[in-house]
Amino acid sequence: MSTLELREVVKRYEGGGETVNAVDRVSLSIGPGEFVALYGPSGSGKTTLLMMAATIMRPDSGSILFDGRELGCLTTRESARFRRETVGIVFQSFHLMQGASALDNAALKLFALNMRLNEARETARPWLERLGLGHRLEHKPSELSMGERQRVAIARALANKPRMLLADEPTGNLDSKRSREVLGLLGEICAERDIPTMLVTHDPQATAFVSQVYTLRDGTLTEGLDLDLHTTVSG
Repeated sequence: MSTLELREVVKRYEGGGETVNAVDRVSLSIGPGEFVALYGPSGSGKTTLLMMAATIMRPDSGSILFDGRELGCLTTRESARFRRETVGIVFQSFHLMQGASALDNAALKLFALNMRLNEARETARPWLERLGLGHRLEHKPSELSMGERQRVAIARALANKPRMLLADEPTGNLDSKRSREVLGLLGEICAERDIPTMLVTHDPQATAFVSQVYTLRDGTLTEGLDLDLHTTVSG
């Protein structure tokens, strides 16, 4: 069973003659079957933290471990393989191939793992059906709504049966009904597969679906939902 662990993680950005601590000595552990939300407004460091957990960025200091393996030491090739084989990532931007069908987009990671075409499609199909897109399998992104594109991206993240799931604002383009469905599905997958799941969000309603909530503010992590920040963001 898998665990994601962050130990005193720091990430800084230089700009305008000053240093910004996007992530400032954050420590966090997400165990098997734990669905954790990182809540905070834009610019609070949430996405930076997720990108480091996904090995897309490297921390300036501190350690990020998955099953005890130090992710910051991976080579570029090892990081890419880690993301293909181990992680399911849902980005704010969909990153869909415009000329490919919803089914082929959902199967994209499986193609990268050298799965045969028909097998990859049949593996991805149930995820699209589970997300309410069984009738849109052959539609291209330009023929799909924003919410449907997001659900294709979620199906792609789940198709390789990841051992860790990272979601960056996965409901940002969905209406409230679809948002609840998707958050419920992510919770189900987290529990079914017993995998650590990190949800990055600025929507406080999403926190009702998770097992633990943290607030990230100016790069600093605190346990629980910051109600003062909630009021500021909502207002």
